[in-house]
Amino acid sequence: MIVIGIDPHKSSHTATAVDPATNTDLGSIRIDATRTGYKTLIDWAKTWPTRKWAVENAEGLGHHLAQWLLVLGELVLDVPTTSTARIRQLSRGGRRKNDRIDAAAAACVAVLQGDARPVDPEGPTDILALLDEHRTNMSNSRTRLVNQLHALLRQLFAGGAPTSLTAASATTLLRGFRARSGVDRTRVGLCRDLIADIRRLDDQLAANEKQMAHTLDEHGTRLREVDGIGAVTAARLIGRTGRASRFPTAAAYANYNGSAPVQIASADTDRHRLSRYGDRQLNSALHTVAMVQTRMPASAGRTYYDKKIDEGKPPAAARRALKRHLSDHVWRIMLADEKRRYRRNEADTASAA
Repeated sequence: MIVIGIDPHKSSHTATAVDPATNTDLGSIRIDATRTGYKTLIDWAKTWPTRKWAVENAEGLGHHLAQWLLVLGELVLDVPTTSTARIRQLSRGGRRKNDRIDAAAAACVAVLQGDARPVDPEGPTDILALLDEHRTNMSNSRTRLVNQLHALLRQLFAGGAPTSLTAASATTLLRGFRARSGVDRTRVGLCRDLIADIRRLDDQLAANEKQMAHTLDEHGTRLREVDGIGAVTAARLIGRTGRASRFPTAAAYANYNGSAPVQIASADTDRHRLSRYGDRQLNSALHTVAMVQTRMPASAGRTYYDKKIDEGKPPAAARRALKRHLSDHVWRIMLADEKRRYRRNEADTASAA
């Protein structure tokens, strides 16, 4: 089977066909990143009936092409950019780099190194990732607007507004205010504009959460049965994790989300340090769940936390241990959900046939 490596760019893609048996460059083509260019690429690839595609950064610049190839029934692999850089550095020619070399490096990684992973068709997981990203952007915008509103109210009222400021409380505060100058009237007008923007974002955030809950119902996950995990947290965990089976073990998933400590071992010394690596958004979601469970006296997480405290661990170390424990539990739930969906799809396919 021939491997076709793809080096994607925003306006163009370069493809290089490589024979995995001899690691020989069989030819290359450069196309525009358009539907017409994609069709030209497929026509060129028909020279090798048995083929698979290795797309560098298939979740980034190569996303559209990778999904287009999947629709055609092609086998597509995602190759991380760090792996292709390593192949280039070890190959002949030293640090030389061009698109053809990058495409060949992607193919070599897919065949030889084992760093590539299959690209999945888009589905509910991608919807949850998009909703989570949009919610994060809206939350950041709302925080910025509330800070601006606080600054204006501080100039209108002695002591400013309460810390927990909402659109309703700001409206109530302004209702009894009488502007005595043109500057104050401008401030009041700007405050009302900010309040309207905050109300709009509050409505959008509520609609976003409802859409998350609806997508989770279709996805069929049991994550919301865990104490401290609601629709928003479950959407972030699933959206940022993707396919749980791509992690061979719970330890691999813990390393990915940064909840596993970093081992520092030399001779007879063996220490573990707090990890600052991994997906920090996933880590933050797990930390939130851990904090919620420690405040729930009847939860399993609180029981686990108390056990670690009884073992002599300080509170911070006990929370980190609970976060790692939750990471393993979340991974097992998502893996079981994935297997259940796979069996259900197989049953539906069999019944349709």
